[in-house]
Amino acid sequence: MGLDKSDIQRAKVMVQAASAVVVLTGAGVSTDSGVPDFRGPQGVWTKNPLAEKMSDIRYYMSDPDVRRLAWQSRLTHPALRAIPNEAHDSIAAFEETGKLLKLITQNIDGLHQAAGNDPHKIIEIHGTIHRVVCMSCQKKTNMLDELKRVKQGELDPLCSSCSGILKSDTISFGQSLDEIKINAAFDCVKKGDLLLCVGTTLQVYPIAGVVDVAKAAHADVLIVNDQPTQYDAVADGVLRDPIQVVLPVLLGS
Repeated sequence: MGLDKSDIQRAKVMVQAASAVVVLTGAGVSTDSGVPDFRGPQGVWTKNPLAEKMSDIRYYMSDPDVRRLAWQSRLTHPALRAIPNEAHDSIAAFEETGKLLKLITQNIDGLHQAAGNDPHKIIEIHGTIHRVVCMSCQKKTNMLDELKRVKQGELDPLCSSCSGILKSDTISFGQSLDEIKINAAFDCVKKGDLLLCVGTTLQVYPIAGVVDVAKAAHADVLIVNDQPTQYDAVADGVLRDPIQVVLPVLLGS
């Protein structure tokens, strides 16, 4: 698909006119880094239905076999070896303009930090694959350190402090989202004058509701995604061009 120069120019004017931009990113930002999405044709759950079971807190906590499978899958998890792509780099570069108010991400891969975005500006709604949390004492450790134990034969490693069940520090089905993070995301959107949604289908709530919050605050909403979203009709601009191509143009000087 060729870049629609008229649409991209209108969108770029919106970015240039804004003084406080909130960016929301989803799985589409990281697919070009080799991190698959979940629901797409090549998605993790589409290709391996058992992976969805491993992402359900009920099965994970009650079934040691599910946990062992989960730990084996983490050994080869693409997010642990992925590197940022042009989309991540362009958002990191945009922060240097001083116009990035906050970066809200639904991704767990840590690629925004790897690209150079200030961790203090990032809200990781669904947590991070790079940390492990004990489900009993809440102690947090480094994922790579725990994976060393798995490689050494501990197929379902337990917490070194309390022997509790360990899990990646990400939000699974059946787990509550961090209300502090959700409220922080909504609060910053209220203060922004542009919400840029990139690579997200805007189907997962409550975070998809940031679009409603932005519109209520009279902020512009710009959507960059290769598939339609339910918020396209209310957005002030919608771009269907490939993210890694359009974002550097959109956010560049």
